[in-house]
Amino acid sequence: MNTKSLTKILEKEMGPISFGGFLRSSRTMKNLTQKEMAEYLGVSKSTLCDIEKGRQFVSIELAYKIAKKCGLSEAMAVECTVRDQIKRSGLNLYVQIKKLPDTIND
Repeated sequence: MNTKSLTKILEKEMGPISFGGFLRSSRTMKNLTQKEMAEYLGVSKSTLCDIEKGRQFVSIELAYKIAKKCGLSEAMAVECTVRDQIKRSGLNLYVQIKKLPDTIND
C-alpha cells in the first residue's frame, strides 16, 4: 500500500490528516521507532514526537525536505502542512496540492 492510498483511507475515517499524522503513519508503515526516525531525520526524538502530536508545526520547505528524504509524497506532505496552517488560522478553506510534471511545455 502506498502513502497516498493510506492517507485517503485515514482521511475517510478521521477527516483531513495533519502533517504530524502523515509523518507518524508513514513512520509506522516503515516499522520505525520514533528514535530511529528522529536519528534518520537529524532531529531529537522529542521534536519528532511534538511534530507527530501537532504540538510543533513545520514549514512547507521542511515538510518537503522530510518527505523527499523519507521517500514519501512531497505533494502530500506540503498539502498536509498547508492544511495545518489554514486550520491554525481558523479559516474555512480546503486545499489540494498536485505535483507539476518535471518538464512543462510552453
